Amino acid sequence: MARKKHENINNEGDVDMTPMLDIVFILLIFFIVTTSFIKEEGLEVNRPKANKSSKSNSPVIVVTINDSGLVSLNGKLVDIERLAARIESYLATNNTNSAVVIPSYDTTHDHVVQVIDKIKTFDHLTISIGK
Repeated sequence: MARKKHENINNEGDVDMTPMLDIVFILLIFFIVTTSFIKEEGLEVNRPKANKSSKSNSPVIVVTINDSGLVSLNGKLVDIERLAARIESYLATNNTNSAVVIPSYDTTHDHVVQVIDKIKTFDHLTISIGK
């Protein structure tokens, strides 16, 4: 008597997940390694709060910078090295606490930063950037 072997055949197809998990972990390690966690520094500008009241009549220091880097204080040309002295003499005769810097569209950032640094020497002045 011959016996028949009845094998238990599994007709369901199983998917091996190991290669996919390996690839996911490799990608995770790649993104962790390539991510930079360096904090970039920026320029902090104190912007004035919006007043809902009518315009005050206090004078404002207006500093404009043209595209070639020439600086003017309230419409008069000023050397950038003498800007702080001119602002100080203006503050001696006028009581103000705000300054507006209006750079030209083609002005380099270096010129704008130099002007803002000169104005920042006066702690009580609020600096605004205009168009």
